[in-house]
Amino acid sequence: MSKVKVLVLTGFGLNCDNETALAFDMAGAHAHRVHINTLIRGGQRLADFHILAFGGGFSWGDDHGAGVIQALKLKNNIGQELLDFIAAGKLVIGICNGFQALVNLGLLPGLNKDYTDRSVAITFNDCGNFRDQWVRLSADPDSPCVFTRGIDLADYPVRHGEGKVVAEDHVLDRLEASHQVVFTYADDKGNPAGGAFPNNPNGAARDIAGICDPTGKIFGLMPHPEAYNHFTNHPEWPRQKEMAKRMGKVPGEGFTTGIRLFENGVRYIKDQFF
Repeated sequence: MSKVKVLVLTGFGLNCDNETALAFDMAGAHAHRVHINTLIRGGQRLADFHILAFGGGFSWGDDHGAGVIQALKLKNNIGQELLDFIAAGKLVIGICNGFQALVNLGLLPGLNKDYTDRSVAITFNDCGNFRDQWVRLSADPDSPCVFTRGIDLADYPVRHGEGKVVAEDHVLDRLEASHQVVFTYADDKGNPAGGAFPNNPNGAARDIAGICDPTGKIFGLMPHPEAYNHFTNHPEWPRQKEMAKRMGKVPGEGFTTGIRLFENGVRYIKDQFF
């Protein structure tokens, strides 16, 4: 049986490609790690894939800003191929540095389905340093985002120095009104972080942790769902294991919310293209 084909970008400074490929494989897809230069030179054709994943890391050392050089390199070489990929109804996900690249490309937020205009930026954390911590996220149940269907709350780690989402108020208002704010930072009970550190680790406007385009097929987020691929990844896994045992459940049974996110994307492609 044919499998959903995922192109996971690799390249200079990117370091989450193996985990991202593993997450998609666990979700039932066939992930291919492809160097950005191979894609640009035609060694692999973007059109041959169903999902494009921009993973995390520090592309080009974040020189000139996080995700800037990667975005320019792709736009100047395969910009039209990216637009054709989107027009074909396929999926794009950007995680951390990948989210930064999608914003710099203009693929997000895609207001009016214009995938060339930059209306959102991601800048330095308010705390002034790199944050490596787990966060709780609250998902908008009315979001069109393909990847977050059935997910209400999720715990994922963040690992970034530039994660603060900013935009003009009228843009933020529109994103909220159209339910394009997919994930927001929350406290341990799932209530809005209200900008308070460390629940909101970077000072992002309106606690924004992830956004999608109007179709829900392009999705970017700062936290790392691929890093929660097994229940023992979670910092509270010993307590969760004991709680599961006391309730007569098998510890770690089923997919984590990390893998469920990727599984949603894979299932969507199977429904639409197979």
